[in-house]
Amino acid sequence: MILADKIILLRKKAGWSQEELADQLNVTRQSVSKWEGAQSIPDMDKILMMSKLFGVTTDYLLKDELEEEELISSEPVSEVHRIKLEDASKFLLTMKEVSPKLALGTFLCIISPITLLILAAISEVEKYKLNENAACGIGLIVLIVFVVLGVMNFVSSSIKTKEYEFLENQNFETEYGVIGMAKERKKEYKDTYQRLMTIGVVLCILSVIPLFVAICLDESDLIYSISVGLLLFIVACGVYFLVYGRVYQSALEKLLEEGDYSRKKKAKKGLVSLVTAVFWLATTAIYLFIILSNFVSNSKSWIIWPIAGVIFPIVIVIIESVEKKERKK
Repeated sequence: MILADKIILLRKKAGWSQEELADQLNVTRQSVSKWEGAQSIPDMDKILMMSKLFGVTTDYLLKDELEEEELISSEPVSEVHRIKLEDASKFLLTMKEVSPKLALGTFLCIISPITLLILAAISEVEKYKLNENAACGIGLIVLIVFVVLGVMNFVSSSIKTKEYEFLENQNFETEYGVIGMAKERKKEYKDTYQRLMTIGVVLCILSVIPLFVAICLDESDLIYSISVGLLLFIVACGVYFLVYGRVYQSALEKLLEEGDYSRKKKAKKGLVSLVTAVFWLATTAIYLFIILSNFVSNSKSWIIWPIAGVIFPIVIVIIESVEKKERKK
């Protein structure tokens, strides 16, 4: 058996298309096609990569006299999940059920600091006679309650979807009918998805209007704090629609291994998620430190949130750019 036939055999055993194997080896699909057609021979470094990828020896790949029954495994091939049509339907139904919970959880976490922002600003105004410690205490209690409620939604959703976690970061095979069903569902969901995304994006863009109005009407810290509270509330509404629509769309992309869930992107997904969690936890910690230590006036502490909102996408773009350069090396 020649090398070309062995590549075809091993690729089909793994359940990969030529394009998927090309992604694993960082080459084009045309290169894989030429290898399998015996029109060209892969470089030695690609032979080594295929040896590790398929769990075979380089001798097996390079020596024509070694047939399939003489294959010696150099590394155990990991078990590949197989998705049946019933499993795929159950998964999509589960994701449709948890999407409003995830959206609500995100909404609650975003609006959680609003009460603290406004009460801290009110405590700075003498005529309202609100004690600063009381304002911070009430605000923190409301913040914690909202965050706890949000986390409860995340946890309950996570429990329901735990058995499908492998779809996000592992390769899998689908049985007959799954891909066709997922493509049909995606087509049916297209208009709804676009509508939810449009509403979410428009609300996020319009969220800055209260802040601009506050700048035009009044320069008091209380007005600024209220405007930032409105900004956060409108952003939370926008994000609610974005998350609500995106969860089901993501479920379809997971089954089809498209977009953010293509085999090429699964490898880097963990880092972006980690950075996201660390960034916003650090932002919240800094904000609480400012509030509790009186490092600056509480009424001015709101500025950390719009600043963090501007910095966050820049951080993600930098990470993705660095990872792209690393993959090209």
